[in-house]
Amino acid sequence: MKNSIKILAIGIALAVSNTVNAASTTLADESIKSAEKARKAAAAVGYEWRDTGLMIKKAKQLSAKGKTEAAIKLAKQAEEEGIDALNQYHSEVKRYAKKH
Repeated sequence: MKNSIKILAIGIALAVSNTVNAASTTLADESIKSAEKARKAAAAVGYEWRDTGLMIKKAKQLSAKGKTEAAIKLAKQAEEEGIDALNQYHSEVKRYAKKH
């Protein structure tokens, strides 16, 4: 009886662990996709920053190794860079339009 309870507890723990890992992986994938979208938007106007693509590549590698928290953090930083680059573009266009 005691062994059955232990086996059941281990089974439940593994099931919960796999569910959490799957959710984390999905969140990492979504974060990477968002970062890629922001990078592409900045690249489309010629304002992609130097390290954004490298950060996304590293986030993909981390995710593949199961380091989802680090992958998510890096992907979010890359997304912010993409957004900031696009904001920089709009700021420069606006500033240039005022001068000319």
